[in-house]
Amino acid sequence: MIQNVEFRLEGGRSGVLLIHGLTGTPTEMRLVGKGLNRAGFSVYGMQLAGHCGNVDDLLKTSWHDWYASVEAAAEKLRHEVDHFFVAGLSMGAVLALKLAADHPDWVKGVGVYGATFRYDGWAIPWYGRLSFLLPLLHRFGIGKRRMVHENEPYGIRDERLRAQISSAMLSGDSAAAGLPGNPWPSLGEMYNMAAVVRRELPKVNAPCLIAHATEDDIASVENARLVERGVSGPVEMLLLENSYHMITVDRERRLLIDRSAEFFGQVAATFEPAARAAA
Repeated sequence: MIQNVEFRLEGGRSGVLLIHGLTGTPTEMRLVGKGLNRAGFSVYGMQLAGHCGNVDDLLKTSWHDWYASVEAAAEKLRHEVDHFFVAGLSMGAVLALKLAADHPDWVKGVGVYGATFRYDGWAIPWYGRLSFLLPLLHRFGIGKRRMVHENEPYGIRDERLRAQISSAMLSGDSAAAGLPGNPWPSLGEMYNMAAVVRRELPKVNAPCLIAHATEDDIASVENARLVERGVSGPVEMLLLENSYHMITVDRERRLLIDRSAEFFGQVAATFEPAARAAA
């Protein structure tokens, strides 16, 4: 059964929609959300369709469902603020970029945290690097019940935090820490979406803050470089040297929060207060 763990934090007239990753949970965005809220932003930590339940719940959804839930959440927040921003972690960053590509009139800026177009980090085993083949297997119905299980270090460099999160994840509490692995069909969906968004990157005109761990264990920094090269809008790069993939919770999260708040604030300052979007 899916649990609803999205969160809203009321703040000023600039708002940030936060998007978690594949098999993840809004909880992985909560610390960033609280930090942005303290800096004066309204925050909506949304929940992707099919997430925060069991594997069967996730398998009922496609990337189109995930993206539809992002658009629905954006519709809610953008009507409440003068300046609308979006930020996502991992696959959530890819979804954030698609929203910016599809709705340039909505999105004033994008936080691209640990963007994952392909799983090519140092902790991914050789067979995991063949994940790009999963869309083909998915198309032929192969491996419907197979999963790629999470392994140490679970995207977290901080050992104490890693122990806490891995314990919750392996206990089956998907609402708190996500699923302990990625179903093959869902990974196939993610790769299908990533291919679409990669082609659409030139349509992203909004300024982007691209934050990525230099030692990302899940998705190499080349994913960030792909975004940097592909988007049309101005880019600010933040490379984090003391974190792994989950940069929203790892050792340099405060730096990420501070730079994000500064970035979104500077972008908002370049616009005259716009009339609230029509209901």
